[in-house]
Formats: sequence, C-alpha cells, structure tokens
Amino acid sequence: VQLVESGGGMVQPGGSLRLSCAASGFTFSSYVMTWFRQAPAKEREWVAINAGNYKNYADSVKGRFTTSRDDAKSTVYLQMNSLKPEDTAVYYCSAALGPTKYWGQGTQVTVSS
Repeated sequence: VQLVESGGGMVQPGGSLRLSCAASGFTFSSYVMTWFRQAPAKEREWVAINAGNYKNYADSVKGRFTTSRDDAKSTVYLQMNSLKPEDTAVYYCSAALGPTKYWGQGTQVTVSS
C-alpha cells in the first residue's frame, strides 16, 4: 500500500498550487480520501474530504480549495487557490475504509512573500 503526495512547494500569497496523491496497493475507488495538514507546532487538522459524490471542506479553506479524484488513475487532487501564509503546512492525504486507514508521507507547502 502506498500513498504518494506531490505538487507542494513555495508560492507567494494569492498564488495557487495543485497537490496530487497517487495511491497503489488497494481498491482506491472504495476508499474515502481526505486531505489533512500540519503546521509547525500545531496539531494535524482536516482540510478536505472526497468520497466521490460527497465533498466537504474545513471552514478555513472553503471557497479557496477544491478536491477532485480520478478513480481510473487512483489519484486524488487538492487545488489550492488564493493561498495565504497561514496555509503553510505539510499536507497529507489519507485513505479510509471502515477501520482501515492509510497515510502518505506528506508534501510541504510554504506560502511566503
């Protein structure tokens, strides 16, 4: 089982990034995919959930972030627009089905001028 995030980097405030999370080793289409983030000295927080027809977002990112998934490619995406310095964090994707949960290794997003 593997979840590999990519697409992170450094961007100026107001900029955009698109994160990808490529999955392998399990039946991707059956899993609920969730994006989390963890800023320095802070707890990991939920950002966005993608269960196919159901999607939801944390209030802090609503209207700026969009999640999508391509089950044929076993990949989930997080489009991040209008980025703010407070969005700086390591972003993780997770896959969940019942009690089973997998995590990726994370990708760093830094928003700074």
